[in-house]
Amino acid sequence: MAKLPPGYRAYRAATSALAPAVPLMLRRRMQSGREERNRANERLARNLTPRPEGPLIWIHGASVGECLAALPLIEALLADPHRNVLVTSGTVTSAKLMAQRLPPRAVHQYIPVDLPAAAARFLDHWRPDVGLFVDSDIWPNLIVGAQQRGVPLALVNARMSERSFAGWRWAPRTAAALLSAFDVCLAQDEVIAQRFRTLGARRVETAGSLKADAPPLPADAERLAELRKAVGGRPVLLAAQTHPGEDETVLPASDMLRREFSDLLTILVPRHVGRGAELEMLSATRFTRRRSKGELPDPGTTVYVADTMGELGLFYRLAPFAFVGGSLIRHGGQNPLEPARLQCAVLAGPHTFNFDTAFAAIFKAQAGIGLVHSSAEIAALAQRLLTDRAETKRLGEEAGRAAATLGGATANTVAAVEQILKRHASA
Repeated sequence: MAKLPPGYRAYRAATSALAPAVPLMLRRRMQSGREERNRANERLARNLTPRPEGPLIWIHGASVGECLAALPLIEALLADPHRNVLVTSGTVTSAKLMAQRLPPRAVHQYIPVDLPAAAARFLDHWRPDVGLFVDSDIWPNLIVGAQQRGVPLALVNARMSERSFAGWRWAPRTAAALLSAFDVCLAQDEVIAQRFRTLGARRVETAGSLKADAPPLPADAERLAELRKAVGGRPVLLAAQTHPGEDETVLPASDMLRREFSDLLTILVPRHVGRGAELEMLSATRFTRRRSKGELPDPGTTVYVADTMGELGLFYRLAPFAFVGGSLIRHGGQNPLEPARLQCAVLAGPHTFNFDTAFAAIFKAQAGIGLVHSSAEIAALAQRLLTDRAETKRLGEEAGRAAATLGGATANTVAAVEQILKRHASA
C-alpha cells in the first residue's frame, strides 16, 4: 500500500468528524439552488446510477469549464465501443450542460463530498479502470482511496497558478505525496509543468490545453436569427464572462462610445447568471433589458443583460469583437478561445494568467491589438473597431487562425491514457 500523504490522517479524521453536519449543509445548498433536490444523495454516494459492464473511464471536472473542455476527450475515448465514461462535477450548471451534451455511453454523477465513507462508497460502486482529474480539482480522500484500490490516476489539462504554487510550497511533503499519486501529470504549458515538477509530481509532460480542442460554442439557429432581427444593424459592444468590478468599467466605456455611436447596444454577459438583477441595478438610468425575463433588446435599449445559461455562443456570433472578462481583475481571465473560434476579435485586461498561452497567441495574431486597462482604453479601441469593420473582420479571422494552431491536447491526452490502461492491464 502506498505511503499516506503527511497530514492525511488528520484530514481524514477531520472530514469524518464533519460527516454528521454534511446533510444539513446539503439541505441549505438545496434551498439556495446550489444542489438538485432529487440528486442530493449522489453527494453522499448513495442512489447512484448502476455501473455499466466493461471498462469504465472516470473523468472529473470541477464545473462547467472543465467539463466542456473534456467533451472532445470523452468522444475520443469512446471510440472504443466497449468502453463507458463516468463524468463527475460539483455544480448544478455543469450537471445540466452535461445532460444536454454527453454522448451515448457517458453518464454524469455529482462528485461525492470528500468524506471517507462517501469516497469509499463511490469508488467501490464505480470501480473505475482509470481516473482523470481535469485541471486541478484535487480531493484527498478520493485520491488516496483510488490509490489504495489500485486505480491509476492522471492529472490532465493540469493548471496551477503562481498563487496556488506559492501556497503549495508551504506544504512540500503533502504536495509531493498527493501529486505522486498520479501516474502522469499532463500540464497545459511548460511553465505549469515546471511548477508540478518542483512540487514533486513524478511524471510530468506538456500536452497543451484541452480547451484549445473544444468545438465552437453551440447556438440555436432560431434564437440567433431572432436576436439578430432585434438588434438590426446597431453597433454592439459585447462584454462577455464579466465579474464584479468589471461591469463598472465597461458601462462608462459604453457611455463614452454613445457620444459617437448614439444607437450603440451594450451587451453584458455575466460569468454567473445569478448576477442579472445586480447588473440591471448597476446600469442605473440606462434603459436595460434582461434576457432571463424573456426580453429582447428593442430600439430604445441601451444595455442588454444576457443572464441565461449556455447561450454565450449566440453573442460571440452576433458581435464582431468582444471584451473577455475576468481580466480587468485578478481572476486570470476567461477562455479567449471561445470567441476566437467564432472569428470574434478579442479584447481583454492585463490579468490573463489562466490562459496565458492562448491570450498571447491571439494578441500576437491580432498584431498586438486587444489589451485594455480602463474605460477610456476600451472606448478608444472599440471606437476603432466599430469604425473600421474590415479591420475588425480581419482581426477576428486572425484570432480564429491562432486558436486553431493551439490544438493537439486531446490526442496527447488520449495517448497517455491508453498507455496507462495498457500498463495496468499487463501488470
